[in-house]
Amino acid sequence: MKSLAETACQWLRQGDNLVLAKIVSRQGSTPRAAGTQMVVARGGRIAGTIGGGLLEAKVMAQCESLLDGGVGRWLRFDLNYTEVAGSDMICGGGLEVVVLPVAANAENTAIFDRWCRLEADGGKGQLIIALQKEGEAIRQWHLALAENDGRRLGHLPLSEAALAAVVQGAQAAAVMRTSHLEAYDLIVEPIRKPKTAFLLGAGHVAQPTAHMAALVGFRVVVLDDRAAFANPARFPDAHAVRVLPDFERPFEGLTVDRDGFIVIVTRGHLHDKVALAQALKTEAAYIGMIGSRRKRDQIFHRLRTEGFGDADLQRVHSPIGLNIGAETPEEIAVSIVAEMIQIKSGIGF
Repeated sequence: MKSLAETACQWLRQGDNLVLAKIVSRQGSTPRAAGTQMVVARGGRIAGTIGGGLLEAKVMAQCESLLDGGVGRWLRFDLNYTEVAGSDMICGGGLEVVVLPVAANAENTAIFDRWCRLEADGGKGQLIIALQKEGEAIRQWHLALAENDGRRLGHLPLSEAALAAVVQGAQAAAVMRTSHLEAYDLIVEPIRKPKTAFLLGAGHVAQPTAHMAALVGFRVVVLDDRAAFANPARFPDAHAVRVLPDFERPFEGLTVDRDGFIVIVTRGHLHDKVALAQALKTEAAYIGMIGSRRKRDQIFHRLRTEGFGDADLQRVHSPIGLNIGAETPEEIAVSIVAEMIQIKSGIGF
């Protein structure tokens, strides 16, 4: 499944104008956080979501009107009973959403293309929007991408000193920031490398796990030593499917850092043990291995004889997944991805 940036880039390359909708602030209880965004193209095509329900329907209507012309809108929503009557989003908070038309020209396509490449490569940079507004109307706006190494795409109507200050302040930020500088409202969004789910094994549990992991935003890489199982036809949502010679070096040529989530669902104890030994040598934020406690204990015993200690083995989630009484492959996949979300959100630490 493509990321929002990848989908937007594809549409722009095809010559399709789109509209970017981004939550720029929130107060109180709201369905999604500031920085959440979606893109809309003609024909009702959408990538991403800002929360669904009547709120998103109202924003969608604004997006569709801007596909035919206009500069943009700065929308305010009060999520009380009056504002969202008839919907399921009576949260009691407030949101501000900026809605900006993005023309399919060479400059915008280059910016979105670079955004995709930085995501894929783990590069560091920021998307910067500078705009002037009057009430809900946006009079003008500009888009640029600034990389931490000093390279920049797009034009911003700011002095070099102001722009340098914005970029320097944004480099250490992990979330979207807003500010006001030189008569412009600025929205600065750090470009973050997506979390990657590495599935070791391409069998009956891996298929629904890959689909669900992609559905909730993980970049999915499937690894197996069987070409009949590890192929794109069986894993249409995966970003990559690789056939391995064996599980001795499954991550060769791949970067598995703190953004990596490893799911070990091979076809047998021996392969699981070999795969786990390799997984423990990475910096992955999550390592899960399928199987019973008895199987886990047997594998742990063998790994201890190979020099792995308690601190290593404590990193392993096994039996894998949250305990929800899962039995079918699909239910097991739900439990696995739920545990991955728990770790990603920080609740599991």
